[in-house]
Amino acid sequence: MIASIVAGLLVIIGIIGIVVPVLPGSFLVLIGLLVWALFIGGLTGWLVFGIGAVFVICGMIATYVLTGRVMKREKIPDVSVIIGIVCGIAGMFVLPALGLPIGFAVGLFVSELVRVREPKLALKSSWEAIKATGAGMLVELGCALVAAATLSVGMFVHFTR
Repeated sequence: MIASIVAGLLVIIGIIGIVVPVLPGSFLVLIGLLVWALFIGGLTGWLVFGIGAVFVICGMIATYVLTGRVMKREKIPDVSVIIGIVCGIAGMFVLPALGLPIGFAVGLFVSELVRVREPKLALKSSWEAIKATGAGMLVELGCALVAAATLSVGMFVHFTR
């Protein structure tokens, strides 16, 4: 029972970490699934881990593929995205509710403005990067939620037998 609570908390914190990229979201979801499988064991535990892990890993890969494809197409360097992330994290402390997305967007735009030196181009490339990051985040979140649902079904099966 304790293992199920710990696993559930890790999955919930992981899902939050996908939306608020300060925590290693998908990794925590995967650890939560593994904790449950290790302590519950048996076919149910390992089947839930296997199915959930496939979804989590697919979400992580999809995020990098979707985001990376747009970044390459728009020729946006990793440095601009890193600056956006750092500004987003700083923004969380300055403006707790909306600081992360606002900080990310402003940091990315300023970084791109410094790079391309033309506001219109900087705005276009920043907007494409924001859309790609958001799409990747949504896919990763969706896959993590399916993994969480898999864990929930596994817990239901385990505790009702």
